[in-house]
Amino acid sequence: MRFVYFVESGLCSLMTITRDGQGVEATSIGREGLVGLAVGLGGPSMPVETIVQVSGSALRMSADAFRRERLRDPALRDLIDRYAHTLLVHLLQSAACNRLHNLQERCCRWLLGAHDRLNRSSFPLTQELLATALGVRRPSLSLALRTLQRAGLISYRRGQITILNREGLEAASCECYAVVRRHLEKVLMPTPRP
Repeated sequence: MRFVYFVESGLCSLMTITRDGQGVEATSIGREGLVGLAVGLGGPSMPVETIVQVSGSALRMSADAFRRERLRDPALRDLIDRYAHTLLVHLLQSAACNRLHNLQERCCRWLLGAHDRLNRSSFPLTQELLATALGVRRPSLSLALRTLQRAGLISYRRGQITILNREGLEAASCECYAVVRRHLEKVLMPTPRP
């Protein structure tokens, strides 16, 4: 990777792919972050694949320019370091969540995160992409989505998901969503000092 991408809108997934082609989302990135952070910090590459889940726009910068600006500007360096910290927390929480929580809870967590990053209640998303992100088979995901739809939490039609009841979705999610959300707010969006 020779560039970093500052996401303005849309949603990307960093996927860990095994030798046999199976994958699972390690983390997602929206308007709060950037794709290519490790390369921009000096790493030659990362063993992940980036998938655009929901199209949008991004600003592109060469990894070399990113490294130079990061070293030159202390405020930028602080912001990038804080973002890297939140990304690490998200990765660690996702690892625990993928192992310890059921599919429906994980699906709720993912949908809530997408809602936050996209800042809209309705967005295009295929079952195939969501199943890949969650590391499950599509029939299992279809069942989870039907359950959420019957409960009145979401509406799903032909690749379009609409969140109808955010509070209900939060209640149906595992604690991982709230942990990551609180940490992101605390580290990236601190209360302004008087």
